[in-house]
Amino acid sequence: MALFGVCVDTSEAVELFSPHGLYLKPIAKLNISVQLPAMKSPGQSISNWELMEKLKKMIKPEQFLVLKVAKTTLEFVRFEGEVESKSRLKFMLNQLENKTIKLSGFTEVLKVKAAEAKTQGPTRHDWDSFFRDAKDMDEMKAGERPDTVHVKDLPCRWFANKIEKDIPNEFIVRKVFETFGRINALDIPILNPCNKDLSSAKGAIKTFSFGQDFLFEVFIQYKEYLSFEKAMMAFRGMKLLFKESENKSLTAYIKVDFDKTKHLSEKSIRKRKIEIERFHKSEREKEEALERERLRELKLKEELLRKQEEEEQEREKKREEKLRLRRERQQVREERRKIRKMEKKRVEEEKRMQMRIALEERKILIAQRKLETIRLLSELFNRIKVSFC
Repeated sequence: MALFGVCVDTSEAVELFSPHGLYLKPIAKLNISVQLPAMKSPGQSISNWELMEKLKKMIKPEQFLVLKVAKTTLEFVRFEGEVESKSRLKFMLNQLENKTIKLSGFTEVLKVKAAEAKTQGPTRHDWDSFFRDAKDMDEMKAGERPDTVHVKDLPCRWFANKIEKDIPNEFIVRKVFETFGRINALDIPILNPCNKDLSSAKGAIKTFSFGQDFLFEVFIQYKEYLSFEKAMMAFRGMKLLFKESENKSLTAYIKVDFDKTKHLSEKSIRKRKIEIERFHKSEREKEEALERERLRELKLKEELLRKQEEEEQEREKKREEKLRLRRERQQVREERRKIRKMEKKRVEEEKRMQMRIALEERKILIAQRKLETIRLLSELFNRIKVSFC
């Protein structure tokens, strides 16, 4: 049976906790038996699917929410069916009870018997018998007597707040179950941090297909027996209904039983408390170890960064020194070039000066020779003149 479904008829809903849209709705089930004819030839068989289709036609315009084979024998086939509401159940029973089905290949008709299914769930007799016969229970102690209700397959989102929509909120769960009386203790196993990593442990989150919502279980211990009994009787034969909006309602099949495991006994509560303290201590130690590791890694990174900075500074210093030496060498080369250039210029200037001096001396020498020649010629002319006179 599917754990989750859409509800189209909320007329029979009983308020559980209306501020959160939670109600209880009666489960309307019926048992249908179809008397089988004697098989007259070998290999002859009857199709359960064909029988189910015949039954579905017999109740129209109504329809089954669920119809499945519960038991098959040579004499009969028993089906379990569920319908939308108790009010429709009477009509369906009238449509089925003492009616007949005609199947192709069979001359005999098949007689149908239908009756409302018994309400499922523990009764006062069940828990009275259990605690009376249990040898390891002390009815003077809380958790070891009929005071704790165990509810399973509750959709998490239906008990969640607006912030954490996938996790049941303990305050909301408590308010819902306080409808039946004062609560002495309450435990939601999936909220126990010790169970977070235990997917197979009791209380681990389960899922069902419709929307992949999460399911959880809860243990509720009431202060008074009457509150426990009231809760047990209220859930008996009911499914949970959630009015998500004005036009949309959903139902979930939940399992309700009285606790047989001493889950909320003083010893169990103390044991879980110790486990939680150990868990928190372990988590703190893990966090401290992680913090130490983080600080160690940070220190190593800082040391590495400092070393890299020192190496970079050293490389920068070497680069600067190298550039300085290069500039000095270049400056020396420039000075040498300037000196050579000036020396070359000086030598060339001296050469030009010497050439000018030599040229002037030559000019002077030529001039002297000319003067000497002129004197000699004058002397010669004078002598010639004297000779002729």
